[in-house]
Amino acid sequence: MLLIRGAHVVDPQVGLDAVRDVVVEGERIAEVAESVQVPVGAEVIDGTGKYLMPGLVDIHVHFRDPGFEYKETIETGSAAAAVGGFTDVATMPNTDPVVDTGEGVRYQIAKGDACGLIHVRPIGACTKGEKGEQLAEIGDMAHEGACMFSDDGHGVQSAGMLRTVMDYVRQFDRVVACHCEVDSLSNHGQVNEGRASTRLGLAGWPAAGEEVEIARDIDLCRLTGCALHICHISTARGAGLVRAAKAEGLPVTAEVCPHHLFLDETVLDETYDTNLKMNPPLRTPEDAAALREALVDGTIDCVVTDHAPHAPFEKEREFEAAPFGVVGLETSLPLVLTNLVATGKMSWSRLVEAMCVAPRRIARLEPVRVEEGSVADLTLVDPAFAFDVTPGLFAGKESNSAFLGAHLTGRATDTLVAGRHVLRDAKLA
Repeated sequence: MLLIRGAHVVDPQVGLDAVRDVVVEGERIAEVAESVQVPVGAEVIDGTGKYLMPGLVDIHVHFRDPGFEYKETIETGSAAAAVGGFTDVATMPNTDPVVDTGEGVRYQIAKGDACGLIHVRPIGACTKGEKGEQLAEIGDMAHEGACMFSDDGHGVQSAGMLRTVMDYVRQFDRVVACHCEVDSLSNHGQVNEGRASTRLGLAGWPAAGEEVEIARDIDLCRLTGCALHICHISTARGAGLVRAAKAEGLPVTAEVCPHHLFLDETVLDETYDTNLKMNPPLRTPEDAAALREALVDGTIDCVVTDHAPHAPFEKEREFEAAPFGVVGLETSLPLVLTNLVATGKMSWSRLVEAMCVAPRRIARLEPVRVEEGSVADLTLVDPAFAFDVTPGLFAGKESNSAFLGAHLTGRATDTLVAGRHVLRDAKLA
């Protein structure tokens, strides 16, 4: 039995934003009250000055297993998630082999369970091998526990194929999560087309290469009625398209990454830092400002990391030859706390909605609430915990972060998964 004493509990689902004592017994919350007598034999955690919320959820990560375990494994990725305060993550299917069958889904769930850290929620591929040619085993994967479907990494280029995917996925009450990139427009671009590409002499990746496909996929959502989730949105116009779709009443949601919120193309310089290379690329300062506004006002539903570890020998190459992607599980919450919550631009309640509540809803996961009877997937946060982002921070295999050297304030100190301590005092339990 565990008593978290005197933490500021924030959970908009139950209208709670106040200091409370929370008792955890077994896998579930046994009591939430203003004051609780210490149960006999209970471990007591002092929550004074800290915030308690439902466990964080990231619905867009790459754990590289199977096939690329030299970059990350389900075990090391789970450790990174626990350190970041996450109790659940949804793993993208672009592994080797691609997760496009029920067997692949079972494999990832079993490995996640064996680690005993967090809940691993596999995302199934939309098409076989993510080649965009044949429908993947949608029903089989849904039956085995796939929480969403996506051809993340490049997206489904054929509108006809994506319509077929959406027609099938709708039958299983799941969401199609779309990587929005028109290959013929992005055309091997390395950075945002404009000032960055011109100044650095690198191939440009135009905003239109993302926005054209967002518009197309919203049209297909309207046609099929299938829920659509826009992955890693990076442009102001893209956010505007989502805002208009929501105003129309379409089942459209969207996510944004910390690097697109808090960095932009002006940080790229003649050092050609490959830790600043991601897909979609860093856009303009105006885009980043619009994304922050869209996240705060709810147009963008949730924050994700697109956690994409790469080995040093891959990132330590010429910019054009290096792979896209950065890690982010350990820094996602601290970045939002430092840049939005601490500055008064985002409330704690909105943070919980964007990082705990909405991701569960989108991925069709069981709700977690800070109330009696709910599963005890919880995150305890110290808003005054100051630290520097160094390679030693990262619990995963790699440290290819876009925020190395940053000074941040606020992070998870304790992560509970089904009542089990997986992070204690900011250290893996």
